[in-house]
Amino acid sequence: MTTVDSLTATMPAARNPPPRAPLAPLALALAAGLLLAACAAPAPEHAPSAPLSTGWKSAPPPGWISTADAPAAWQEGRWWALFADAPLDALMPRVDVGNQNLAQAVANVAQAQALLRQAESQLGPTLGAQLGAQRSGDPAGGAANLGLTASWAPDLWGRLAAGVQAQGARVQASQADLAAARLAAQGSLASAYFRVREADVELQLLDEIITGYRRAVGITQNRYDAGVAAHTDLLQARSTLENALGSRAALQASRDTSEQAIALLIGEPPAQFTLARAPWQATVPALPLDMPSELLLRRPDVASSERAVVAANANIGAARAAYFPSLNLTAGLGGKAGSLATLASAPTLAWSLGAALAQTLLDNGARDAAVEQARAAHQAATASYRQSVLTALGQVESQLTAMAALATQIEHAHAAALAAHGAEQRILNSYQAGLSAYTDVVTAQANALGARRSELQLQLQRQQAAVGLIQALGGGWQAPWGEAAASS
Repeated sequence: MTTVDSLTATMPAARNPPPRAPLAPLALALAAGLLLAACAAPAPEHAPSAPLSTGWKSAPPPGWISTADAPAAWQEGRWWALFADAPLDALMPRVDVGNQNLAQAVANVAQAQALLRQAESQLGPTLGAQLGAQRSGDPAGGAANLGLTASWAPDLWGRLAAGVQAQGARVQASQADLAAARLAAQGSLASAYFRVREADVELQLLDEIITGYRRAVGITQNRYDAGVAAHTDLLQARSTLENALGSRAALQASRDTSEQAIALLIGEPPAQFTLARAPWQATVPALPLDMPSELLLRRPDVASSERAVVAANANIGAARAAYFPSLNLTAGLGGKAGSLATLASAPTLAWSLGAALAQTLLDNGARDAAVEQARAAHQAATASYRQSVLTALGQVESQLTAMAALATQIEHAHAAALAAHGAEQRILNSYQAGLSAYTDVVTAQANALGARRSELQLQLQRQQAAVGLIQALGGGWQAPWGEAAASS
């Protein structure tokens, strides 16, 4: 940096006032600095275009989506209330209390807000004071010193204002990241909860099946003892029972794993958390669905990417401000006396005012490179934002496709389960009448059990697809700065 102009005036506070003429250049410099500072403005926000579509390729099945009269729970961000499951509704608030990923995101927001206050503080002047006293070996010797200083670097070209704007966008991005972390934790909790509930129903089904298998083993044992049934029939009956018991043990382990996942999501040790059995609400809610343009406000990760574009745009303005000179204004007041008591009345008080205008004359292309780097960062942030929009749209399409396919699969699976159950009963009656082999009974039992379990698992996948769609739509979360922009 090469200083091209520096004005400093220092004089003792004597009884005769100094002439006013030498201060004219200083007054002109101060006035020019104030005028230029008033003209400084942050870089305008340029919203990048997003690759939106006018509709969805995969039409949702009837009754799943409602475009009007959206439930209030969705608008409030309490999307899980749409499932009307009281235990799930009681678990969700515990995510905000105990989840450590959310605690980290909350701390990141607080850190970004503190950095914003630091950036804003640079726009104003700084004041300083110094008070000291010393004493020498001479009994009459001693001195007291008082110094007051003030300095201000007016933001002539908006460099500091651009920094404030960039940091403000980062605060909003951190808030969106917090919302994204909360939505991810809530979605994981809902999915784990539904896995537990489906496992409860499937365990109950297996318990009923195992009871029937035990009865079948007893009947076959009696028939074998009576010489009516072959020994292979008894072995097959026992094998079917043992396979069912093994399947139940594996299903219980899966339920325990999902229960442990819930404990970790709410911030509790797995050993101290137990989720009691409760009825499973296997239905899915009607979800409000707007046009894709509304997706930008409902997806926290999309909002965070958009705020990153705003911050990168402000950084371009800050980099370009380095081309222009900087002005620094200073003022000082100091005095010296024999003691602290006489310091205020001592005639040796002195004051000073100064202004320094500095401009870099040669930097070997450093400023050009900084501007190019800021522009490249803006282009990267824009590309990331557009990709986040594409990802969001793709996830919505995927969940809609899955929901439509699952609706058809569940219908066929339910019909198959009814048919397999009917076939099982007929073949069992035929075997007891001596008209069928026991291998036919085993096959029919396996088919019936598999069909009923498949239906339950498809219902679970449907609920998980509904949760995935809610997450793809942003969970009803709204960016406050987006709402302000829409209403202006």
